[in-house]
Amino acid sequence: MRQFWLSSAAMLLTAIVSGAARADSAARPPVVVELFTSEGCSSCPAADAFLGELARTRADVLPLAFHITYWDNLGWPDPFALPAATERQRAYAALLSGSPGVYTPQMVIDGHTDAVGSDRAAVLAAISAAPRLPAVPMTLARRGDGLALTVGAGPAPRPARVVLLGYDRQHVTTVARGENAGRKLTESNIVRSITALGEWRGEALSRQVKLPAGEAYAVLLQADDGRIIAAAVAGASPAS
Repeated sequence: MRQFWLSSAAMLLTAIVSGAARADSAARPPVVVELFTSEGCSSCPAADAFLGELARTRADVLPLAFHITYWDNLGWPDPFALPAATERQRAYAALLSGSPGVYTPQMVIDGHTDAVGSDRAAVLAAISAAPRLPAVPMTLARRGDGLALTVGAGPAPRPARVVLLGYDRQHVTTVARGENAGRKLTESNIVRSITALGEWRGEALSRQVKLPAGEAYAVLLQADDGRIIAAAVAGASPAS
């Protein structure tokens, strides 16, 4: 009987700890992983596949693919390339290395560290090491033909930019020319629009915005040093 009670108590304690860990995980914002890639880059498909794996298997990660423009004149113009994606990568280069030099495939983790996008070990280590900043409550919800954004009050040692992203969950492209000629590429969470929504300085705010280009939507709260303070994704179905 004593062994039974000890075993039951141990199981109850395990369930409580596990439940608390799940609740804590759910309260944390996702780790944002940004891949800078191009369909014209022969070393990018492995990174694209890795990002797709993260999208399928890691609920604690928000993976986003930013297709850059500087490969477009080298044999294959990427149909998803955005000048704003190239500008975003160059801004990261200045912050992370102090150099304007950029490369593909590059992954930037939570806006403060980077790795070669196909280097799984380095990227996974950076995700695990991503700092857990004080949570800023933030929600993004579909409202008819628009989005409702709310950001709660919280500590703001410096102003943060509010960045709205529209993205497509998956596309399959057959590449006809260039370094990947003849390959069929499956790419995930492709960013189709980047919209600045102003600054957050610690006060609560709410906004109604039009739907940007893309099938799904996310919002980032990003400090001027690049660090991602908070992130939220709109629900899959419209809310009334």
